[in-house]
Amino acid sequence: MSSISIERLNSLVLRELAIIVNKENKSDLISYYNITEVKITRDLSYATVYYTILNDDPEVIKAAQDNLDKLNKQIRKELASKVNNLRKMPELLFKYDEALAYGNKIDKLLKSVKQ
Repeated sequence: MSSISIERLNSLVLRELAIIVNKENKSDLISYYNITEVKITRDLSYATVYYTILNDDPEVIKAAQDNLDKLNKQIRKELASKVNNLRKMPELLFKYDEALAYGNKIDKLLKSVKQ
């Protein structure tokens, strides 16, 4: 599979997962998952799905990860029905995207230095 089609597939999976993950989410603690990036391996074995949530409390982040791990098979099955042009559906690996939290931390530090 060429790099162009992998990039296109990453984009397609990201769009579909953004809908599916929030539809399947039944957690009272996490209201919304923002899927920030999807990286599918060239052999289509794995898809690393990066996400953020609106809360940066470590306990809530852990609960969000546990929730996604619990729903993984259900989400993968739903994704397979939406993206039906793949010969095999990659395993989904959900990872919290720390870039946003890191950016917010830097922003707070810069604001505190300004004052």
